[in-house]
Amino acid sequence: MAFHQYDAIIVGAGGAGLMAALYAAKGANVAVLSKLYPTRSHTGAAQGGIGASLGNLEEDNWHWHAYDTVKGSDYLGDQDAIEVLAKMAPEVIYELEHMGLPFDRTPDGKIAQRPFGGHSRDYGQAPVRRSCYAADRTGHMILQTLYQQCMKENVTFFNEYQMVDLIIEKEGDSYLCKGVIAYEIDTGELHTFHAKAVMLATGGWGKCWSVTSNAFTLTGDAPAILLRHGLELEDMEFFQFHPTGIYRLGFLITEGVRGEGGILLNSEGERFMERYAPTMKDLASRDVVSRAIYLEIEEGRGIGGKPYVHLDAVHLGEEQLMKKLPDIVEISRVYLGVDPVTSPIPVQPTAHYAMGGIPTDLDGRVIMGVEREPVYGLYAAGEVACVSVHGANRLGTNSLTDLVVFGKLAGQHMAKFADEIDFQPLPKDPEGWARGEIERLLSNSTDEATAAKIRNEMQESMQHGVGIYRTDKLMSETITKLKELQQRYKKVGVEDKGKRFNTDLMEAMELGNLLDIAEVTALSAINRTESRGAHARGDYETRNDADWLKHTLIRRGTGGGYEISYKPVVITDFEPKERKY
Repeated sequence: MAFHQYDAIIVGAGGAGLMAALYAAKGANVAVLSKLYPTRSHTGAAQGGIGASLGNLEEDNWHWHAYDTVKGSDYLGDQDAIEVLAKMAPEVIYELEHMGLPFDRTPDGKIAQRPFGGHSRDYGQAPVRRSCYAADRTGHMILQTLYQQCMKENVTFFNEYQMVDLIIEKEGDSYLCKGVIAYEIDTGELHTFHAKAVMLATGGWGKCWSVTSNAFTLTGDAPAILLRHGLELEDMEFFQFHPTGIYRLGFLITEGVRGEGGILLNSEGERFMERYAPTMKDLASRDVVSRAIYLEIEEGRGIGGKPYVHLDAVHLGEEQLMKKLPDIVEISRVYLGVDPVTSPIPVQPTAHYAMGGIPTDLDGRVIMGVEREPVYGLYAAGEVACVSVHGANRLGTNSLTDLVVFGKLAGQHMAKFADEIDFQPLPKDPEGWARGEIERLLSNSTDEATAAKIRNEMQESMQHGVGIYRTDKLMSETITKLKELQQRYKKVGVEDKGKRFNTDLMEAMELGNLLDIAEVTALSAINRTESRGAHARGDYETRNDADWLKHTLIRRGTGGGYEISYKPVVITDFEPKERKY
């Protein structure tokens, strides 16, 4: 057995994982496990910017940022967590700047900022420039900067190690996390990582859908493992569809294009967002814009009768586009054969971001139930976690803000926690479940079921039934389909029986995780009989605060099915009201 022991183990090397590693390393011995080389983590795909009320170009303050975040969340975000996010954002931006992150600059040398959807000043009265950016490579620059700082702090990296299980034991009503089981992709060996504290920073699960901006690695591994161990997930029905993905492929076209002045047009050449959001127009909240595009297409105003609209930035001119949005120009040219300098970009909504996930407190500790009881030694941050600052719909730029703010807080708490406790004894055979699952997949025949076929059917079913607009009928059909696919998954085999770089095997294990996450998403969605944020139902078209101003908690029951319970939303300054943009 390959065995390692560290004070703190962080799974995932995106922005949240690296930020946590950096701060945990100031007081603990830290290792980071990643499926990928760290700078290829999905944070690198974040383009348009990171939100903070610096006020470099006009008046701004954290109260307005907090209000926009609460409003964007359709009043389901916990306002105590949102206050922490908005208050800490400026100081963390300046920390990143001092670490060497190359933000764009104003003529007088300050960090440049641009408008983004849903961001306003004076509580929604007018757009504000709040997004700090490095051209359209902001996430990429955050990754590079944090990785270099982690190397400086002597963080140990285990690259191309895939988490396949967590070492979690139950003592009475409490859960204890003691480490991680990971598969070394290069050798096919299982490794046991014993730790005082474990943090999950594995990102989202957009690969549940067929059209997504998410990379192939975003397969919901961490939340699926926690479900298997009996822990809860929160608000899984809320998954954001970004309004501007490249037609058919889903690759993201940043909101920064609209922030710089790009506009959405239908087949009649109409700037249709003026009808849906008269004040904010193309910079309304993402769920609002995605539904507007969907309705334009449904009503026959898609371009050429096809399911997309145009994002027009031609009027910005080549100099502006190449300076502010060079990657977007290249992506459009390479993948669509469309030059944004001379032609509009075909776009459609794409599955983009998980607002729900693993419930945590403000220090990143994983918690259980209404009592918010911490799981001993277990943390989560970033997209995989649900603090909850995003509620029913995430405000643009807040994903990166969430990563660095709560990644920092979790890292600091992990260091303190690890300093105060001893290593807990491991169970007799911590690798047992993972070894058995791997042997099952390797021994099964591929004649009856292949992972690729089941994955494609799952994605199409989720796209159709649990997409932008949902109904009881469509979601019921998807739930039935997912149960059928889970039965077929039991017979899935892999053609590659080898040890080294057996990506067939890892993709088969990821499919098991995706199927579980797809099911709890669909079950949570069909249970919530209202429309709120990204969860839009054709059969319950209005928001219902009387019955549904609460968080959904879902866990696996003793009989193998799922149990749903609830906990209240934390409200401080902003009472729920109708959202208008």
